[in-house]
Amino acid sequence: MPRVEHTPPSPTLDVFGGTVEFVSWSDDFCVMRAVIPPGGIVALHRHPDPEDFFILSGRHEVLVSDGKRLVWREASAGDYVRIPGDVLHAHRNISDEPAVDLVVTTPKLGRFFLDIGRPVTDDLQPRTPEEIAHFVETSLRYGYVLGTPEENAAVGIDLPPFTG
Repeated sequence: MPRVEHTPPSPTLDVFGGTVEFVSWSDDFCVMRAVIPPGGIVALHRHPDPEDFFILSGRHEVLVSDGKRLVWREASAGDYVRIPGDVLHAHRNISDEPAVDLVVTTPKLGRFFLDIGRPVTDDLQPRTPEEIAHFVETSLRYGYVLGTPEENAAVGIDLPPFTG
């Protein structure tokens, strides 16, 4: 029988510049509201978990495979983007407003965001070297692969240098 779920509000988590807020969660799936600020980038990466994005507002460029190579494709409000598991991908907000997505994925990827995220506060500071190391270690533990600075540069993503 269909039912309407009233999910209690979840904390909004900062995940390296973007934010996620959990909308719904079960043993089978995780639904999040994700926001990428203007000019924000989700760098090149892959993971076994599929991700489905319904773009609610803003404009993205999404880096996906065309079967032969990685290409940037534009996606805007009303578009649906499906990223299968184990496929290299990235995305960036190319608009001057926040890009807001409804993301449907696996509970495992939801737990990953819980592990690396931190509550959004008014005085959020840049990530420390220890937090960056935790992100890399957690990615490896989950079996997620992060693109190298050279791989990101090859597709037009300039990563900021991490110091510490």
